[in-house]
Amino acid sequence: MTASSDDEIAELRRANAELRQRLDEALAREAATAEVLGIINSSPGDLVPVFDAILEKAHSLCGAAMGGLAIYDGEEFRFVAAHGVQDWAAYSVRPRPDGNGPLEQLARSERLVHFHDARAVDAYHEQPGFKSLMDRRGVRTLLVVPLRKDSALLGAITAFRQEVRPFTDKQIALLQNFAAQAVIAMENARLITETREALEQQTATAEVLQVINSSPGGLAPVFEAMLEKATRLCGGVTGVLWTINGERSHVAAALGLPAEFIALLRERGESGTNPVVNRVIHGERLIEFPDTGETNTSIPAIR
Repeated sequence: MTASSDDEIAELRRANAELRQRLDEALAREAATAEVLGIINSSPGDLVPVFDAILEKAHSLCGAAMGGLAIYDGEEFRFVAAHGVQDWAAYSVRPRPDGNGPLEQLARSERLVHFHDARAVDAYHEQPGFKSLMDRRGVRTLLVVPLRKDSALLGAITAFRQEVRPFTDKQIALLQNFAAQAVIAMENARLITETREALEQQTATAEVLQVINSSPGGLAPVFEAMLEKATRLCGGVTGVLWTINGERSHVAAALGLPAEFIALLRERGESGTNPVVNRVIHGERLIEFPDTGETNTSIPAIR
C-alpha cells in the first residue's frame, strides 16, 4: 500500500469521525429539545420544571459550567433557576442605567452579551459587585442570551465558563434556541393563567347571581357572597363591604375579621369618622396602601 493510499484512508477516517461527531451532536440537540417540549406539555402553567430542564440541557450541550435563568419585570432580573450554583436561584439584579454589567447591557439592547474574558471588560474594573461575583465563582467567559417576545425583554439565560474559552457561533445559536423555548413556556403559562382567572371570574359571577335569585329582597347573603368572591379572586385574606348614606357608612358584610374589630369599624362608619371610607365618600375612586405601617392615615389595628 502506498503512502498516498494511507493518507487517503486517514483522511476518510477523519471525515467519518467528524461526520459521526456532527450526527451525535445533532441527535443530542434533538433529544434535548424533545425532552424540554415534553416537560412543557406535561407541566402546563408550571414553569419551574421547564426552566430547570432548559437550563440543564442548554448548559450541557454548550459546555457551560454554571449559570442561571432569570425573568425580567422591567426593573429587576430575578433568577428562578440555576445550574452549578444553586444559591443563584434566589439572586436578583436591578440594572443600573449607567452600568456595564452583562444584564445591564442586555436591558439597554436587543443583542446578546458575550464576554470572552470577564476580567478584561470595563464592568470588572468599575463595578465591585460584578467583580466579586466573577471572582467568587472563578468565571472567565460568560454569555447572556435574552428571552424576548417581539420587542419585550422577558428575561435571560446566562452561561459561564471558568476558563477563557469563548462560545462558538453554533453554541450561541443553540442557547438562543433554548431561550426561544423558555419564551414559549412563559407564554403558555400566561395564557393558561389568564384562561383560569377568566373562568374563575365567570364562575364567581354566576354564583353571586344565583344567590341574588334565591334571596329576593335579602341583601345580607348577596353582600356576603360578593365580598367572599371578590376577596378570594383578588388574593385577599380579609375584607369589608360598605354601604354609604350621605356622610355615614355601614358595614354590610365582613370576612375574616374578629368581632371586636368589626364593631369598631361599625362605630367609626356610623359616626362618620372612618378616614379611609371618608376619602371614598369625598370622591376618590381607588385607595391602596402598599404598607399600612408606613401611611399617615389612622387605620385601626386588627387584633
